[in-house]
Amino acid sequence: MGKVVSALIAVAALALTGAANAEDWPTRTITMVNPFAAGGPNDVLARLFAQRMGEILGQSVIIENIGGAGGMNGADRVAKAAPDGYTFLLGTVGTQAQNQSLFKKPAYNSVTDFAAVALMVEAPLVLVARKDLPVKDMKEFVAYGKANKDKMQFASAGTGSAIHLGCALVNMVTGLDIVHVPYRGANPAMQDLMGGRVDYLCDIITTAKPQVDAGTVKAIAILTKERSKVLPNVPTAIEQGFDVEAYTWNAFFVPKGTPEAIIQKLNHATVEAMKTPAVREKLESAGLIFVSDDRTTPEYLAKFVQSEIVKWAAPIKAGHISVD
Repeated sequence: MGKVVSALIAVAALALTGAANAEDWPTRTITMVNPFAAGGPNDVLARLFAQRMGEILGQSVIIENIGGAGGMNGADRVAKAAPDGYTFLLGTVGTQAQNQSLFKKPAYNSVTDFAAVALMVEAPLVLVARKDLPVKDMKEFVAYGKANKDKMQFASAGTGSAIHLGCALVNMVTGLDIVHVPYRGANPAMQDLMGGRVDYLCDIITTAKPQVDAGTVKAIAILTKERSKVLPNVPTAIEQGFDVEAYTWNAFFVPKGTPEAIIQKLNHATVEAMKTPAVREKLESAGLIFVSDDRTTPEYLAKFVQSEIVKWAAPIKAGHISVD
């Protein structure tokens, strides 16, 4: 009996210690894992949020870039980290949704191995074509693609990348069957599109906008429900009669088992950073869209990830896409 009581006391003490630790968090430097190599499109967002969240939390937030396997290496690092709030993930549609279908044996289960913190931004994809492609809208693009499928190619930043899967979704919805040319990154893919060596690309708006503005490529459609404020003259695919929604997104995740009190503190810091004018101005000017307040909760993000896994499994399966 004495041993049982002692064990119960020990468990209670451990629980109280955990609660106290959660209340005191953070007491030291926090690490944000960016699961892509330095210099990528996530870097600006990571730096802005790390600096502002550090100010809000009263502790430094450092960025650790861990690239490889379409972001899976970095995400796996967080999935296996101690659930103490000191390591969290800058997740994407790729790391948390698409990789679950792209890999036969993913390194983690994005639903059960992580706890959701907050969804922050979405980045629309833009269907852009070489500037001399003889089409001016989606209907002409699809008709041209079906008539010239043996001559056409579409580019991507690599097999399984978000911009590859964006075009795979376009192809699935429109019935196009075009040869895919994977590149080692978005920049060389865009360079060959500008040079007319490939026919189209579904690029992230932050890197597509400068080329659209310069007239070096032709914008066919924004792949979101609403037009972009930074490319207001480019119609959506939906308003042109094609039900295509393709965008990347960023959200924060912590290892499963992280105390709820820490998740709430991290969520609060994220939301406060999102409301910071300097952060909003910098990211919105690049074409990113901040999500509405009702979509910033941990509960919403957890359900959103599950729906995104289902959504992207369809074009991945239809296109027989695998990176194993």
